[in-house]
Amino acid sequence: MKILVIGGTGLIGSKTVKILLDRGHEVIAASPSSGVNTITGEGLAEAMAGTEVVLDLANSPSFEDAEVLEFFQTAGRNLLAAEQEAGVHHHVALSVVGTQDLGDSGYFRGKQAQETLVKAAPIPYTIVHSTQFFEFLGGIAKSAGAEGTITLSTAFIQPIASPDVAAVMADIALGAPLNGTLEIAGPDKVRMSELLARYLRDIGDARAVIGTPEAPYFGARLADDTLLPRGEARLGTIGYADWLASQTPR
Repeated sequence: MKILVIGGTGLIGSKTVKILLDRGHEVIAASPSSGVNTITGEGLAEAMAGTEVVLDLANSPSFEDAEVLEFFQTAGRNLLAAEQEAGVHHHVALSVVGTQDLGDSGYFRGKQAQETLVKAAPIPYTIVHSTQFFEFLGGIAKSAGAEGTITLSTAFIQPIASPDVAAVMADIALGAPLNGTLEIAGPDKVRMSELLARYLRDIGDARAVIGTPEAPYFGARLADDTLLPRGEARLGTIGYADWLASQTPR
């Protein structure tokens, strides 16, 4: 099977590509650096030729409201049009648990627009709603500044490790389209503020974390369960301690 992975050099994409290659499939890891650009359309037709399955794992390079919306709408339209022209059998999109309830967030309005395009297209599809990745902890810590405290939501999350996400994406790519949404999550539920506080302690970072229900997440206020799976979810096997151990230089 020929599989095109948009965002194939990123955190999830690179791991998914390796799994699919190890299973004997022809895989193209597509990104602007490889000459495939979903915004300009460059290289899409060529990469799409003979492709049966497309995985869209790309994320917006900007988190500004207007730019995020423009990215997901433009990339989605270009990608789906090229897939229809090429006769692709299955479109797989990676999105986020809770997307449908986060319309106050510019980022999640962009994700909602992406999902709407996928559902309206004639191509059979599967949308995977994932909980937050453990890897997002480092980004929060880095973006919060070198000194002082970090204020974060006390809402629950059920974080998942990127290898577990990649394993699901590979399985979905090789399966029949659901024409619906699958939710995936990590094995354990924890409050976002408590997890970041634990992570900072574990990496020797002295900054304090203040948890409050009022703290926004990508511009939206969260209920306790906004970022949790709504129904039965496929669970990963890598918990926080094992994930952290895998990040520590040996």
